[in-house]
Amino acid sequence: MPEMRFVITWPDGQEESCYSPSLIIREFFAEGESYPVADFVDRSRKALKIASDRVEAKYGFACSSANDQLARIESAAEPFLKDAGARVRCDTFIL
Repeated sequence: MPEMRFVITWPDGQEESCYSPSLIIREFFAEGESYPVADFVDRSRKALKIASDRVEAKYGFACSSANDQLARIESAAEPFLKDAGARVRCDTFIL
């Protein structure tokens, strides 16, 4: 199963390399695009759920790394959710 990383920049300028066990992320984000924080979290939740489900279908167990990454995104997003203008940028994909 092809895994990938997607590099993002949080509203405070912090860069983060995120993990996905599937290329599905490319269907939810575009390189160079930015997303309102709540939308970014929602898209991440959907994409990483699909990715984890694909791992489960193939190997018989969910992907704990995808679940951990989602938890990290949700936690990091929390301080920015009250700022309607805050956006997360998807910088690049790393295959």
